Amino acid sequence: MIVTDRFVFLHLHKSGGSFVNRFLLESIPSARQVGYHLPRSHIPQEARQLPILGTVRNPWDYYVSWYSFQQAMAAPNALFAIASEERRLGFAGTLRNLMRLGEDAQLLDAWAARLPLDLPNRGINLSRESVMPLRNSDMGFYSFLYRRMYGDLSRTTLLEMERLRDGLLPFLESVGAPITPAMRAWLRDTPPVNTSVHDRYQAYYDDSLRQLVADKDADIIQRHGFVFEAAKA
Repeated sequence: MIVTDRFVFLHLHKSGGSFVNRFLLESIPSARQVGYHLPRSHIPQEARQLPILGTVRNPWDYYVSWYSFQQAMAAPNALFAIASEERRLGFAGTLRNLMRLGEDAQLLDAWAARLPLDLPNRGINLSRESVMPLRNSDMGFYSFLYRRMYGDLSRTTLLEMERLRDGLLPFLESVGAPITPAMRAWLRDTPPVNTSVHDRYQAYYDDSLRQLVADKDADIIQRHGFVFEAAKA
């Protein structure tokens, strides 16, 4: 979470937030970091009425990025360890387990048992209590993170990750923040931040897996007009 004198930025996991964090902290004098991956419920009292900026990503793309990032780590997080059955499963099996968290109490409890009682302020920054809204739900994992982060979406502007460079300056202008040549140069020249290495996301899905994401993350997909794009030849 970044708090400025004109708005608050909420950092949704693996959705371009690291890029925005760096831009804001390096470009806006009033910007200060308040925790990590904190939701709107944790916005400091003095900033509660400010506009909110966030980002969002195509869910089909998100899951490939999440899987690839964790798979490449020497010590992946507890959720990946459980969903992948300690790396025995590939992308498809891991994603199917990830999507069962809301309907499989045993799976959710196994994950929650490996989470801290309080927010650790690192990684994805989840506690045992914070994942309980998943129980008995039909939410996809990305939908859970999205709802936790942005709540009712009031006063919230969400930029699609693929269009961050084009969307950040218009948002800043809309809240009256000064735009400098250095900001324009930063957005033009700075490479992506905290990326994972993987093929195009379409290569990871068969029809049934694609439909699973379409069903579980339907609200996000419909709200933002995301589609499963045809792979380029």
